[in-house]
Amino acid sequence: MQNKSPESKTRRSLLKAASTLVAGSLLPALSNGSAKRYVPDLRSGTSLCGTMMLVTGGAGYIGSHTCVELLEAGYDIIVLDNLSNASRESLNRVEEITGKKLIFIHGDIRNQTLLDDVFSTYPIETVIHFAGFKAVAESVLKPLEYYNNNVYGSNTLFAAMEKAGVKKIVFSSSATVYGQQETMPISETASLSHTSPYGHTKLLIEEMLQYQHQAALRLDSSWNIALLRYFNPIGAHQSGYIGEDPKDIPNNLMPYITQVSAKKRPYLRVYKGYETTDGTGIRDYIHVVDLARGHVKAIEKLQDSSGVHTWNLGVGRGYSVYEVLNAFQEYNHVNIPVQEEGRREGDVDICYADVSKAEAELGWKARYGLEEMVRHAWVWQQKYPDGYA
Repeated sequence: MQNKSPESKTRRSLLKAASTLVAGSLLPALSNGSAKRYVPDLRSGTSLCGTMMLVTGGAGYIGSHTCVELLEAGYDIIVLDNLSNASRESLNRVEEITGKKLIFIHGDIRNQTLLDDVFSTYPIETVIHFAGFKAVAESVLKPLEYYNNNVYGSNTLFAAMEKAGVKKIVFSSSATVYGQQETMPISETASLSHTSPYGHTKLLIEEMLQYQHQAALRLDSSWNIALLRYFNPIGAHQSGYIGEDPKDIPNNLMPYITQVSAKKRPYLRVYKGYETTDGTGIRDYIHVVDLARGHVKAIEKLQDSSGVHTWNLGVGRGYSVYEVLNAFQEYNHVNIPVQEEGRREGDVDICYADVSKAEAELGWKARYGLEEMVRHAWVWQQKYPDGYA
């Protein structure tokens, strides 16, 4: 799969692209004016397999873990991230874990000129689209920011892909597109709705991609699209080198638990008032490394599968907030103070996946259980109590 010849055409073209980037051809297009660039030495230490991926939002939590899996699978990757909720250091750690190089571009998917430059400079075959705001509660307070960043940003990205003739994409969707369901587990054929602006943005982006594929069919063309509906990723890479590092008060359960356990916050807020056994929301928690592996499987599937494909990525069972909390305390031998509060706006009561379609069509199944999820999250927090700072 790998092309190791230093004189290969692909290697020469990438060397030329890297030298162009050094010369600053992309600098004027940056929305923030930053002149910082990371350009790998493509003459040594970088394996070329002939398939280059653009990973938007690749410095974030899920993105960085997916970059590890992509590099270890032999892909060459470019990460485009504005670092609004991520750190460049995460990608340094990705390179340490894998022993391989990547290309980083500091920029925003809403910058059409920048995207055109990236697609014209690099031989990108597939896009993995993570970039976007992702907190349900925050989206209720800042809906316009979510529509601007997530929907407008995605539209700009898809237009640049169409212009460049790049028609393979894995989209980071969400179980929030299912809204409040009466029947569990949730299959990909369940009705679609939303209970928050965040969920609505994910649904709109899915619909944009479906309509784009239909338009391509009318022109005797097609797109290869994977819609990966994530449930609730938690945990960290087993090395403890990368993990979830929110820049402000955590919106997700696990980083809140780890920060309270590390004495960075006084107590854990537990929201109650849900129609469940213990009154807390029930979610399908999946180890972030398992989720990352799912992206590699989806990419493999898209190589010869045109059209729009949808897969749930979860474990296939639900845990309440107290079940996760108790597991964290038991396996990591810590005590976490709790303050109970009322139900959080935009949340559903219960949500867990039917993952049989991903198992059958992708050959993918979660390997890690709740014990590994909470153990690995705590290893990350202990090793780097201040995250990537």
